[in-house]
Amino acid sequence: MTKQDLSSRSVTIRAENLSKIYGDFAALHSVSFSVRQGTVAAFLGPNGAGKSTTMKILTGYLAATSGRAEVLGLDPGDPEQRIALARRLGYLPENGPLYADMTPRETLEFVAQIRGLGSSTPAAIRRVTEQCAIGEVMSKPVAKLSKGYRQRVGMAQALLHDPEVLILDEPTSGLDPLQIREVRQLIRELGRSKTILLSTHILQEVEAVASEVIVVGEGRLAFAGTIDELRANSTVEQRFYELMDKKKKEAA
Repeated sequence: MTKQDLSSRSVTIRAENLSKIYGDFAALHSVSFSVRQGTVAAFLGPNGAGKSTTMKILTGYLAATSGRAEVLGLDPGDPEQRIALARRLGYLPENGPLYADMTPRETLEFVAQIRGLGSSTPAAIRRVTEQCAIGEVMSKPVAKLSKGYRQRVGMAQALLHDPEVLILDEPTSGLDPLQIREVRQLIRELGRSKTILLSTHILQEVEAVASEVIVVGEGRLAFAGTIDELRANSTVEQRFYELMDKKKKEAA
C-alpha cells in the first residue's frame, strides 16, 4: 500500500499526546499517532513499552492522565460516547477472559444477549464460527480447549457484532507456530474489510500482517509509518532491538 493510498483515507483511530501516570511511574509519555480506515496497523514494542495501556485507553477501559483518544470520531473517555463506540468496536485483550465452564456456543450466545443482537444471533454465531474455524469445538468446555482455540473463541467474541474496528492485544501470544500462522491469516482476511490495530513485540509478525507500524519503547513513540519506511530506517530498527535486549536483561 502506497503512502498516497493511505493519505486518501479518513483517520479511524487517533491518539494525541496520550500520557498515563501511575504514581511516580509514567507508562505513556505524550504518544501521538493515527490509523487510517481499512488499514492493518501494528503497535510494535517490547513488553512494558506501553502498548496495552494505549489500547485500554483507546477502548475506554482506562482513562488517560492527559491527551486525547478518538476512535471512529468518538471519545472513549466520554461515558456516553464510549457506549456508542462499543457497538462499533471489537476488542481482544491479551489473555482475554473466558468462562472456563461454558462452551464456545454458550459464550457467544451470552455475548450476543449482552449486545442485544436478538433475532440476528444465530446468523452472527454461524458467521464467526466459520470465520474463526471453531465449529468442531463449539460444544466443548472452554477449560478443555487448547490456547489456540481459546484465542479463536476470544476473536469470535470480538467479531460477533461485526465491528468496523478491531483492537487486538498480542493476538498470537503463547501460540504454537501452526496456530500463529492461522491467526495471522485470519487477521489478513479481516483486514480486507475492517480497520485493525494489533499489538506485538515480534517484528516478523508486523511484516506478516500489517501495512503500517507504530513503534513504542519505554512509553514513548519511536516511529510511525509504513513497513517499507521502517525497513529503510535502520536507526529505528536498531533501537527496537536494543529495547528488546534491555528487557531480556531486566527479566534475567
